[in-house]
Amino acid sequence: MSVWSSLETIVAAIQTGGAQVVDRLVQLVLSRPEGANRVGFTVAMIALSAKMAKADGVVTADEVLAFRELFHVPPGEERNVIRLFNLAQQDVAGFEVYAKKLADLFPYDRKTLLDILDGLFYIAKADGVVHQDEISYLARVAEVFGLDDREFSRVLARHVRENSDPYEVLGLGPDASNEDLKTKYRSEVRDTHPDRLIARGVPEEFVQIANDRLAALNAAWAQICAERGL
Repeated sequence: MSVWSSLETIVAAIQTGGAQVVDRLVQLVLSRPEGANRVGFTVAMIALSAKMAKADGVVTADEVLAFRELFHVPPGEERNVIRLFNLAQQDVAGFEVYAKKLADLFPYDRKTLLDILDGLFYIAKADGVVHQDEISYLARVAEVFGLDDREFSRVLARHVRENSDPYEVLGLGPDASNEDLKTKYRSEVRDTHPDRLIARGVPEEFVQIANDRLAALNAAWAQICAERGL
């Protein structure tokens, strides 16, 4: 069963019942052991995007288009995405409840949680700027995910690139040697390959996050090379 077929089944099974929506989501995802990571990832992205839209008070057309660009939603399946988005947005449960329950779908899997955070940033910046309310929301989501300040700062630096620190993007300090920086850059590029993301449960359609992350890594490395004369 594809992610989108599973999503249709999940949406049809959810009974609108206030705070019970997120519990029902998790139960339905866990009932699908085959492809559960991909379904869980997609559900997490939709639900937390909905909560983010509620946090900053407005859902822009650019944000909706960004979601469709990330996932390449098949024709006819948009209605299920919108229905789940609306269920999550209208749910009385706070976003922290959603973040915790959805994060529990990926125990001890920091890389997938970082992938989700990356995707949320991609949607947040679709209207041309990541607003402070969105940054505050995403910082709290990262905290609930169990990600530390340094991990969040790296993701933030990748997406808010104006005046961002290229060393922070790579995850090393400016005192790192040229060789260490080169090794780290190459490791990050390898880990950003779409095949690596898919192996972690990221849907195959979700390739734009890899392209966007790679662009940030390349820009950071180019800036470091220019500064160091490499």
